[in-house]
Amino acid sequence: MTSKDIHINFDHRPAAHCETGVTSNLLRFYHMNLSEAMVFGIGSGLYFGFLPFIKVNGIPLFTFRPWMGTIFSKVNRRLGVRFQRDKFKDPGQAMEALDKNLEQGIPTACVVGVFHLTYFPKAFRFHFNSHNIVVIGRENGEYLISDPILEDIQRLSYDDLMRVRFAKGVFAPKGQMYYLTEIPSSFDLKKAIVLAIRKTCNVMLRTPVPLIGARGIRFLARRMREWPEKLGPKKASLYLGQIVRMLEEIGTGGAGFRFIYAAFLQEAARELNQPRLNDWSREMTEAGDRWREFAVMAVRIFKNRAGMDDSYSAAANILMDIADREKHILEKLRGITLD
Repeated sequence: MTSKDIHINFDHRPAAHCETGVTSNLLRFYHMNLSEAMVFGIGSGLYFGFLPFIKVNGIPLFTFRPWMGTIFSKVNRRLGVRFQRDKFKDPGQAMEALDKNLEQGIPTACVVGVFHLTYFPKAFRFHFNSHNIVVIGRENGEYLISDPILEDIQRLSYDDLMRVRFAKGVFAPKGQMYYLTEIPSSFDLKKAIVLAIRKTCNVMLRTPVPLIGARGIRFLARRMREWPEKLGPKKASLYLGQIVRMLEEIGTGGAGFRFIYAAFLQEAARELNQPRLNDWSREMTEAGDRWREFAVMAVRIFKNRAGMDDSYSAAANILMDIADREKHILEKLRGITLD
C-alpha cells in the first residue's frame, strides 16, 4: 500500500440494510438519487426461503433475502448501469486492485466478514461473511470505510481490511469487490419499478419448488408443528432460535424487509401515479407487524419463558396467517401495469 492519502467525496448515509445501503450510496455518488427503499424494490429484495437440505452448523437454512449480491446486480441491470465485480485468490492482489481504484477516485464496495471487523462492538461480531461496505479513501495509513449500518465513517488498517475481505468459513468473500463503471445518461424508472414488482411476485408466488415465497412460509409452518416431537425440545429450540436470528439480526430479515418494501410501494405509488399502491403498502406493513409478533413469541419459547398462549403450534399459526397476507398482497401487485 502506498502512503498517499486519498479522500473521495462520498456521501455516507446510514441505511437499514448493508447491500441496499451500499447500492443506494454508490448510485448517489454518480448522481442517481434513489432511496434505499427504491433500491430494495427495484432489486426484488422481498423474499423467503426454507431450504432444509442445506445445513448451516447443523441447522436448516432459513433465508429472508435473495442470494447475496443479487439486489445490487438487478438494480443496476434494470436501470442500465454497468458494473464490475471481482474475486481474488491472492490477498495482496486484492488489496492492490482496491488501491488502484481508490487512486482513480472510484468508491469501491467490498464483501467482508463481520467477526473480525474491529470497529464493531464485540457483542455484534459473529461469523457472517456477507456484509457490504464501501471503501472511500485512505488517511494516515488507514482505509476510510462507509459502512451503511453505522452513523459515521469508520477506519480499518491494511491488515484488518485484508483479513475481513478474506474471512474464512461459510460463504467466504474471497476478496470480492464491486463498483460502478458506466452510468446511463437517462433511465426509465417507471418501467424498472413495474418490471421489478412483477418479478418479485413471480418468485414469491410462482416458484415451482414449494420452499420459496408464500408456499415456503406455509411449508415451514407445517414442519414447525412437528419439531417438538420429531426433534426433541433442545433441537427444536435451536431451529426456532435460528429463524429469529435470520429474521431480526442477520441482513435485516423478515419484518424489516417487509417494512422497506412497504416504503418502496409508497414511492412507487407517487412515481406511477397509482394511489392503490398506498393501500397495498399498508397491508405489507401489517404483514411485517405479524413477522415481529412471530419473532417475539419465538424468542419467548426459545428462552423458556413461554406464556399460556405460546407454543410451536401457535407460532406456526402466525406463519400461516403471514403466508395468506403476503399471497393476497402479491396477487394484487402481480397485475400492475404502466397506466
